[in-house]
Amino acid sequence: MIKTLARIIFVCCLFLFTGTAMAQDVQIELGPDEIGLNETFTIKVTLSNEKIKSYDQFPEIPSFQKQGISQSSSMNLINGQMSSSNSIIQYYKPSRKGDFTLPSFELSINGQAYPSAGKRITVVDPVSTSSGRNQASDPFADFFGRSAVEDPEYVEVEDDAFFSVTVDKEEVYQGEGVNISLAFYMSEANQAAFSFHEAGRQLDDILKKIKPTNAWEENFNISNIDREQVTINGKRWTKFKVYEATFFPFSEGELVIPRIPWEMIKYKIAKNPTFFGANRQEDFKTFYSNPKTIKVKPLPPHPLKNEVSVGQFQLRENIKNIEVETGQGFDYNFGISGVGNINAISAPKRIPMANLNTYDPNVRQQINRGYGRVSGIKEFNYYITINEAGEIDLSKNFEWVYFDPERAVYDTLRPEAKITVVGESKANQAISSQRLGGLYDRISTEDNRFLNEKYKYYFTIAINVLLLISVALLAVLIIRKR
Repeated sequence: MIKTLARIIFVCCLFLFTGTAMAQDVQIELGPDEIGLNETFTIKVTLSNEKIKSYDQFPEIPSFQKQGISQSSSMNLINGQMSSSNSIIQYYKPSRKGDFTLPSFELSINGQAYPSAGKRITVVDPVSTSSGRNQASDPFADFFGRSAVEDPEYVEVEDDAFFSVTVDKEEVYQGEGVNISLAFYMSEANQAAFSFHEAGRQLDDILKKIKPTNAWEENFNISNIDREQVTINGKRWTKFKVYEATFFPFSEGELVIPRIPWEMIKYKIAKNPTFFGANRQEDFKTFYSNPKTIKVKPLPPHPLKNEVSVGQFQLRENIKNIEVETGQGFDYNFGISGVGNINAISAPKRIPMANLNTYDPNVRQQINRGYGRVSGIKEFNYYITINEAGEIDLSKNFEWVYFDPERAVYDTLRPEAKITVVGESKANQAISSQRLGGLYDRISTEDNRFLNEKYKYYFTIAINVLLLISVALLAVLIIRKR
């Protein structure tokens, strides 16, 4: 026991040794190009003639698990000249076979950055210890009588987690929105350690399976997987939402959400944890959601059932009551706001009215995705002129029909704005200012005389010829009568 403690104290003294003041010389050594599944890969940093006072986190290697970090020091006396070196070794354990890339990286040693080009690493089948392959050495093996990086035995911890598809409705009308969300759940009592694995790639694959061809998708575009505390059947869970969207079905029938797989990194735990070795091992587990089917009902009979929007909507106007002069233009905004497929909202129907002129509207929309629904506003901005004085009720000029799925009825939005028009009639002025086109455009500019004297000459000859023919025919008739 005393000898062992003496050895530990000696190693600590080596770690604290500071050599003579010389220039800082750093070398980064990478492990072999090929290792067995039961071997370790290393990154070794050696600093000459100076103590390692600070260093960065070592880089991550895909499908490798970081294990312990060991340090060592050495000193040499050659021809009366003393030199020293200090090293740090980071150990990595592969989790599966294959070809992997350690990207280029930089390590900051004592506040100064040192680059490394990285390398390609091939992991093959486990290698037997009798094969003669060099194993990563453990600098503490001599002191403790065993390897600090030897493979511990790992056990799988039972988890209390699941992956689920959630829908807010199991039956909707054609055109009505149904909210879909995918989330990973862990109970508060769960003891297993999890990490997300290539969430972006998995979501790309999920979208190919989940997005129906007979529905419009409003994707909520989740960029961060945040935790949320929820209660399900009286039990507390941590929820990690990975996808959310609202689907608006185009036609009656069914929306089918298939069984969706979701892969997580699940760590096994070392049965006998060590100070220098890895206390957990990366593994994978795939969870599956249950499929869902949403029934899509047809809209009730109506002349416009194939054209109307479906949702809960209100009308927003920019004016209520204003006074204008005849012929004076003004802007009128017919805004439709509410919950539903804002993209699909069409312009209100315009009912023709004498002496009221309007043009195609400018359209602007804003869509909000949140709190499990799609809402927003779509505005139709009209420029209107009125040519006769009087009281104008815009409810007789605009109307917009929609279907409310909550009440299961068709409804109509009509303006409340009323316009007071004053001034002289501009109706005749409006008519005269309109371009009639064609022949009417040329009346004021065309000459009523023959366009050319030559035409007058030909016309005279034609008349004379006709007269001669008439006289000849008359003479023939007189001779026959005699």
